[in-house]
Amino acid sequence: MRIAIASTTAAAAAFAASAILGVASAEAPTSTSLRTVSVQGVASAPISQQANLGEANAAYRQAMTAAVADGKSKAESLATAAAATLGAVQNIAEGGGYVNCPAGEGETEGNGYQGIQPDFGAGVAIPGVRAGAAVPLRAPARTHRRRKHVVAKKAAGVSCVVYAQVGLSYLIA
Repeated sequence: MRIAIASTTAAAAAFAASAILGVASAEAPTSTSLRTVSVQGVASAPISQQANLGEANAAYRQAMTAAVADGKSKAESLATAAAATLGAVQNIAEGGGYVNCPAGEGETEGNGYQGIQPDFGAGVAIPGVRAGAAVPLRAPARTHRRRKHVVAKKAAGVSCVVYAQVGLSYLIA
């Protein structure tokens, strides 16, 4: 009888130990997490003040391409500073953009972009203006003189700039 109790106790202990080890191995991580570096690339490109949709989108895409190059340069710098090697890109996210026209002579504010908005994706910079829509213009300045209206001059040769931002994640080793 003692032998039966001892063998049953030993079998139960072995079963309990294997069950505990089985649970522990099932909960252990099966892979190592990837090391990455994430950056924001920012760049700009020239755009005409009266750009149509094709011109606006081409300028924005030029700015996005330059933003990717800026982000890669930043990621390489960070990887080098961390004594790591930059690997393949893992994620790219469009961060949106905006168009800016500088103030003309005698103006305190920019004169406004008068062309079609580029397709800024999820990051539309002007509230209430969808891609492909004309940007609302400011009302012309007027005086209350009889039969004479002073209208704000159209800016000649104003160069505008479209800005783009792109988020990037790279593997590092």
